[in-house]
Amino acid sequence: QVQLVESGGGSVQAGGSLRLSCAASGFIFRLNAMGWYRQAPEKQRELVATVTSGGNTNYADSVKGRFTISRDNAESTVYLQMNSLKPEDTAVYYCNTQLRTGTQYWGRGTLVTVSS
Repeated sequence: QVQLVESGGGSVQAGGSLRLSCAASGFIFRLNAMGWYRQAPEKQRELVATVTSGGNTNYADSVKGRFTISRDNAESTVYLQMNSLKPEDTAVYYCNTQLRTGTQYWGRGTLVTVSS
């Protein structure tokens, strides 16, 4: 079955960096777009970044220039490098994919806390 397992969250001070990883299994990773979303307390889940199967990337305006999404098809892993972190980046970060059947899958999330 499809599994997405995030790791790499933690607590950092403003201006710091973190690298999130999402290990995927149960589907043909290289054929699927992957995404990172986040949900802050009392807010809706929002898109952070996506990467297509061909490597094209897209970012939310709030993270452009600070975050970088990448993928390693050999390892079936997608990464999110987060630099210049701000307190407003505090959220649970989720990995996401949608198969050709239309079914979406989510990981359990990893918590990122940025203190000022």
